[in-house]
Amino acid sequence: MTNRESSHRLDDEQARMTWQNPEVILNEIGLKPGMTFVDIGCGQGFFTIPAAKIVGNSGKVYASDINQTNINKLREKVNNAGLTNVNLETAKAEDLKLCDACADIIFFGIVLHDFENPLKVLANAHSILKPTGKLVNLDWKKESMEIGPPLYIRFSERKAKQLLEASGFKVQLTEKSGLYHYIVITTLG
Repeated sequence: MTNRESSHRLDDEQARMTWQNPEVILNEIGLKPGMTFVDIGCGQGFFTIPAAKIVGNSGKVYASDINQTNINKLREKVNNAGLTNVNLETAKAEDLKLCDACADIIFFGIVLHDFENPLKVLANAHSILKPTGKLVNLDWKKESMEIGPPLYIRFSERKAKQLLEASGFKVQLTEKSGLYHYIVITTLG
């Protein structure tokens, strides 16, 4: 997970696939072969593995998480899948600086609300993103539902957009993503 201990579990990938398809989401946000994809707060790689397959050997995936156990499990999945284009790092998102202007897409997969200091994380993302790149925030709707984190820690679409804009990103698109989530796609402002 990310910096804060979450009260929801996303480890059961088979159950999660019934309400969220990572390949569809990654294709919808424009991930293509040869791109560099950065998955911040990657957990056990629900989006990392499909992203690595989409970008292929000519692309690269950087995946980071604060939880060493998640990174170890993801490393095992990467090795079992025979993927050689994935770099893994255990790090607090607020301290993360993977590369300078290398990412075509920076992805927050239902984690932005978990960071201790989202503005610091977004400032770091600025330096990682290529001038032509996109930052994508996929997050839980701020609605009561049986799954997901408690309502009080969720960011509404409006709050997420305000954070992104306050950090110098320009919102290009905001829309529903499945039953439980919304997605915000931004570029550098």
